Amino acid sequence: MRMWSLHPQYLDRQGLLGCWRESLLAQAVLAGRTKGYRAHPQLQRFSAQAEPLVALAAYLAGLADEGDRRGYHLDRTRIIESPPGSVGFMTVTREQLLFEAGHLRAKLIERSPGAAAAFAGLDEHQIEPHPSFRIVEGPIAPWERAAG
Repeated sequence: MRMWSLHPQYLDRQGLLGCWRESLLAQAVLAGRTKGYRAHPQLQRFSAQAEPLVALAAYLAGLADEGDRRGYHLDRTRIIESPPGSVGFMTVTREQLLFEAGHLRAKLIERSPGAAAAFAGLDEHQIEPHPSFRIVEGPIAPWERAAG
């Protein structure tokens, strides 16, 4: 499961659609609709929110917005919790964002060279987070596989 902290504009088609599917799975886990993946490390940041399903709904809405921009149809009716007008932002550390940027670059080089070239030209301070995140200073998240 990879739920990117990066802005979905950087994801290639496979990355965006995969993130959408995995985020829907995460939603099912947090809603108690499935028994699998309950201890998945990437769910920790959503589980830590005051309203985990609302935070995940905001995350899914950001993915759907990017899908709309690209002309894809990501079915928003699958989002089970409607985020209110003002949802608090989650945080992502700068080091986590840079770690994910490196991970995404490697994936894009393999499967989407055009997207890789566009992403490669960004300076580390130009990389934007997913719209539901705000950047704070700090290390790679403890739930990240590479953090250990």
